[in-house]
Amino acid sequence: MTARIGEAAMVDWAGLRAEAKASARPLWDFLEERLGLGPEALLEALGRHGRLPIVDMAGLDRLTPDYARLPFEEAATRGCLLARDPEDRPVLILTDPWDQASPAFCAHLLGVPFETALAHPADLAALFARHEAGIRAMDALAAPAGNSGPAGEDVEALSLVSIAADSSPIVRMVRSTLYDALKAGASDIHLETSPKGLAVKYRLDGVLSPIAQLPGLETAEQAISRIKVMAELDIAEHRIPQDGRLKVGVEGREVDVRVSIMPSTHGEDAVLRILDRQMLTQERQALTLDQLGFTQEPLERIRGLATQAYGMLLVTGPTGSGKTTTLYAAISEINHGRDKIVTIEDPVEYQLAGVLQIPVNERKGLTFERGLRSILRHDPDKIMVGEIRDPETAEIAVQSALTGHLVFTTVHANNVFDVIGRFTHMGVDPYSFVAAINGIVAQRLLRRNCPHCSQPVIPDPRLLARAGMADAQAAPLRLMAGRGCGHCRGTGFKGRRAVAQILLMTDQLRELISSRAPVTRIKEEAARGGTKSLRAAALEVAAAGETTLEEVDRVTLAE
Repeated sequence: MTARIGEAAMVDWAGLRAEAKASARPLWDFLEERLGLGPEALLEALGRHGRLPIVDMAGLDRLTPDYARLPFEEAATRGCLLARDPEDRPVLILTDPWDQASPAFCAHLLGVPFETALAHPADLAALFARHEAGIRAMDALAAPAGNSGPAGEDVEALSLVSIAADSSPIVRMVRSTLYDALKAGASDIHLETSPKGLAVKYRLDGVLSPIAQLPGLETAEQAISRIKVMAELDIAEHRIPQDGRLKVGVEGREVDVRVSIMPSTHGEDAVLRILDRQMLTQERQALTLDQLGFTQEPLERIRGLATQAYGMLLVTGPTGSGKTTTLYAAISEINHGRDKIVTIEDPVEYQLAGVLQIPVNERKGLTFERGLRSILRHDPDKIMVGEIRDPETAEIAVQSALTGHLVFTTVHANNVFDVIGRFTHMGVDPYSFVAAINGIVAQRLLRRNCPHCSQPVIPDPRLLARAGMADAQAAPLRLMAGRGCGHCRGTGFKGRRAVAQILLMTDQLRELISSRAPVTRIKEEAARGGTKSLRAAALEVAAAGETTLEEVDRVTLAE
């Protein structure tokens, strides 16, 4: 049965609602499937049926939630929202047009007339997801000592390993923030001091997301001091940067957190990097290159480089571009137990079974250079050097590749051609470098469109122009974008995938590089060998509907 919007009055809504209840499926999912309507069309149809004005995501963002009258937990449980519109009038947002209990409850709660409107439950869930962490942190800060509730119980499940339990409001706020960040899958927590107080942000899928603004400079100072205590830093020092570590326990596992404190004009800022090694290890027990999202051609090229008998596979890109994960995946695929595999890393991010992994410890004198020299005396077959930072490490890594070892390593550069300049700048002989290198991989991570709320979009002509696509070219493409829902915390993105530029070393390229030929000639020869730019690889992903042109612009440079 397929219904058009104009035929909404002819639909047996009561019967469909009864069927949905009997099937135990979410009402909106059931109705979308049975009626053949998309989210927006179903929202309009239900609004007409219930004689309710409808509110989309943009309309929800213009409202001010009134959590003082209808608390966050109560609103999330009921699936409704009590808010104030831009004219400060009360409005109740429903997600079920047949809901009579929530309007009655709010009528008793307010005692004054209010408007009622209808929103898609995914839109309201997205709004709740954006507000959740801030509400938890604010509640934890404002609650008196000893207060317990749903949020407090969740926070108490996260016990701090390195310090004794403390019931002060600031401690509960810090714990609540850590718990919410772990729950959201954040890689970093940013605590920024401003004249207004403390701003809390999470890095989700590589992008900073504002979470909460806690008022008062005193609150900011106390929160930063508490983190210093947890990381065993000097709480009396406010003028120089400090680095430390702490551990928290959650759900029976330990989570490492690296702490960086930085002085600012208004006090101090803190960044907490979350290293949940146990979860990463569990998720990556069978880590393979297939799981990283590469398309077939670069996937086979990387796999071929990882199975060479000797030489060097070098992965490049900025911090957070997934370089180490790619090397771990490659090593996992070739780790069959017949070779001695040794790594030296800073830090060891997650454990690989059957691999000797050595953490750098510069305080004790164990640097990449010294560790790599020792590894060569440990009879290795394959070596992974976490990062080449200095000329000495670069020289030893190249010599290792030339003496029969397969070396996996990373270096910071923007693309595969910049790597050549980096090694030349570090004083490595070009002839030795090209003789050692099998291939270079430059990679980036693109956020994926959320599979739950992704929908076709009409591209902005300016984006098409920057992408080199005319309107006629864009017409057959599946350009998509997420509108934001509860699954993606309202961002429109869920997860990331890798894109790569790969340079396979050939005799012609070796001759050009060793003779210090112009970069333009090297690029021309590489293109003849199938090397694509990162921009081109990213645009292929956007053309397939997996990400947006805006995300491509964010991650890669226009050519």
